[in-house]
Order: sequence, then C-alpha cells, then structure tokens
Amino acid sequence: MNQQNSWISKAIFYHIYPLGLCEAPTCGEGWGQPVERLNKIHGWIPTIKDLGCNALYLGPLFESSTHGYDTADYYHVDKRLGTNQTLKVLSQELHQNGMKLVLDGVFNHVGRDFWAFRDLLANGESSRFKDWFSGVDFNKHSPFGDNFSYDCWSGYYSLVKLNLRNEEVKNHIFGAVEMWINDFGIDGLRLDVAEVMDKNFLAELADFCRKKKPDFWLMGEMIHGDYNQLANDQMLDSTTNYEAYKGLYSSHNDANYYEIAYTFNRQFGEHGVYKHLQLYNFADNHDVSRVASVLRNEAHLFPLHALLYGMPGIPSVYYGSERAVRGKKGKDDAVLRPSLEVLLSHLHPPIYHYIQKLAAIRQTSLALQVGKYKELHLSHQQFVFLRFTDSSFAVVAVNAAETSVALKISLDLPDGMILKDGLDSSKAITVNQRSINIEIPAFGASIFTN
Repeated sequence: MNQQNSWISKAIFYHIYPLGLCEAPTCGEGWGQPVERLNKIHGWIPTIKDLGCNALYLGPLFESSTHGYDTADYYHVDKRLGTNQTLKVLSQELHQNGMKLVLDGVFNHVGRDFWAFRDLLANGESSRFKDWFSGVDFNKHSPFGDNFSYDCWSGYYSLVKLNLRNEEVKNHIFGAVEMWINDFGIDGLRLDVAEVMDKNFLAELADFCRKKKPDFWLMGEMIHGDYNQLANDQMLDSTTNYEAYKGLYSSHNDANYYEIAYTFNRQFGEHGVYKHLQLYNFADNHDVSRVASVLRNEAHLFPLHALLYGMPGIPSVYYGSERAVRGKKGKDDAVLRPSLEVLLSHLHPPIYHYIQKLAAIRQTSLALQVGKYKELHLSHQQFVFLRFTDSSFAVVAVNAAETSVALKISLDLPDGMILKDGLDSSKAITVNQRSINIEIPAFGASIFTN
C-alpha cells in the first residue's frame, strides 16, 4: 500500500478494549444466549469523533474463554459482546460517520477451548487436527495434565500455538479474514504478537488481504527488534512503536528530552532507519500502565501529547486517556481496561480539549501527516523540530519546564513566511533572516504551521 496516498496518512486512532469498555464477564459465557454489550459503543461514537479521531481499533471481539486473546472461534463474535450482526451494524455506523475500523487478529495462538484443540484433547493421536498446532508431542504431558505437550505463547499453556505452515490452518484463518472484510467491512488488522509469528505466513496474509482490499492496513505488535523485519514491501505496513512509547514518558520523568530526540532522529531523521514507515505511535494501551499514572507530573500530559501528534507516524489514543484516567499494571489488567461508566465519571479535563486541538492541527497539516523530520533545538526540557514537505511546514516546540521559555530558532524557510500557532490562535510568527522567535508555554507546546 502506498501509505502517502491512502487513508492511513490522515488516520488518528482511538483504541478500545471492548470486553472492558462493555463490562463483559471475565469468563466466556459458553454457548448461552448472546448479550449485545457491544452496542454500548454506538453511543460513544460522537465522543470519538469529537476528539478528532477517525479510525477505531477494537481489541479482541471473537469467541473466547477469558480475555479475548484465547480465541475459541474466529467466525463468531464473542457471545459476551453480541452476535455477528451486532458487529456488522456497529461497523456500518462507524463507516457512516467517516471512521475506519481495525480489528485484532490473534493468529499466533488460540485458547484451549478452540474447537480444533478440543478435538485433539478428545481424540489424541487420532485427531485429524493434531497437525494444526505447533510442537505437539505425545511423549510428554502438558502442565494441564494432557497426554501430550505443545508449544504455547510465552510460557502460557492456556494459549496454544498454531502451526501457521499448515495449509488447512492458513485456509481457516484466511477464510475468517475474508469473512471479516466481506461481512464487517473492516479496513485493517492489528496482528497480536506479530514479532514471534512465521514471516512466510505474514507475507501470505498480506498478499491475501490486499488482493481483497487494496488499501487494507496491516500493523503488527512488536515490542523488541528491528521493525523493518515485519514492516516492509512483502509483509506489514506498520508496527507498534514501543521504542518511542518508552521515551515519550521517561523523557519527561527524567527531564531529559535528549532521550526522545535521539529516538526520533534514529527512527525518522535524515538517516532514520524507519523514515519510510508510518509507525503506530501511542502513549499507553491495554497492556501497560496508564500514561496519567506513569508520569510523575500530570502536567506533562500536554507536551507529551503534542509530541505524540507532532512526531512522524500515526497517533493513537487509548480510551480513557483523553480523560486522564489512571491505572497501574499489576496482576490484574482490569484497571487498564475500564468500563464506559468509569470513563463517564471523568468529565472533560483540559487534556481532552488539548487533544482535540492537536487532532485539528494534524488534520489540516500535510507536513504533520507525511512530512519529513528535522531537529531544530534541543535541551533537557525544551525540544523543537520541523516537519516538512515541499509546500507544507510545521514547527513543533515542547516545553517540560514550569515556566515559559523564549527561543530563537534557526531554520531553512523563506523570509516573510508566516506561521500560525494552532494551539494558540493569538500567536503568529514571521520567518526573518532564516530564523523565528518563539515562546513556548510552561508544561506545554506550540505548533506553528503555514
């Protein structure tokens, strides 16, 4: 996909963990009657749009036993959330509101309630599905006491690793994806634990999806390693940008913008290793502590989000973080995945309206959507960089200090060019002798565009 000519260049994501938002029971409801809890999202669509987001990434939706990443059936929506028709109607409303829909593709592993694994449990070596799973060994026992062992994800034997080189497995998964595209009109997939998945499978999946829908977007979860291994012409479009995620908060906690500036330059500078990619950028998600709890000074939410929206790549807001919802990761991830009622108990704090402004600036600036990156100024608590195309320019300036700061910034723009601050309509600056004079507010930012 040519990302600069696709919907993704203008995308601002809102990420929801639906089992949490919709207050689904923590354990699957077996084969009981569906409960259409997913309908709660309908009433939240105006809020998502109001925030300036135009793409929704929904966490796991399909039949599972507990948290959604232990799939039992790829072809049916989890009964705790409703039916396939429930999702179809939601998707239609999202698209009528000009929003794209991306779902979680959990294809590395399944749960022990997955129908083919249950056949293996029942029939052992005579099961026709024994080759659907990786590392099945009838000379060993699993920790669950099964008469065989098998490969799992990260030591969790409740997550059974699929054999993604098995043609029947691939056909089963590709058939599910085709159904999701045809019935639900999805626009992309976030691939769970993509960094440990078979690369041949990823390449085949990418080819399959793009033949079905040329502008289909594929993003892989990747925590460590070289993102180019997954995001390239043969495989995925993007990966999660965990490297920048860490720097976004720690550079504020440590009063050290040198850290995040190093990351930006390494990733997106003149010789940046990912300057040709649009990575998926985030301040928090369903697996990590809430950014409002991670920052030592909550006032740093403002410059942090200015960086998130100003940096190269695709910005994403995890539901509730626009309201400064707090929560620290522990033994139970429920606090990271709150209900709609928890969100409604948090009124629109200043960070909500700030994110609205950031989205509006990004939607009108080609430089912020697809522009190149160049560092202009760097100190421990002030950081200024330029995003630019041939005709569009954006100067992003952040200040982590408790007092405002005035700076003179040299930059290679024509004298007389007027730049306006999207965060403060009273501010406009003019390029003079290839430099600008700016004042960055305390615990804040300025984003000047032409």
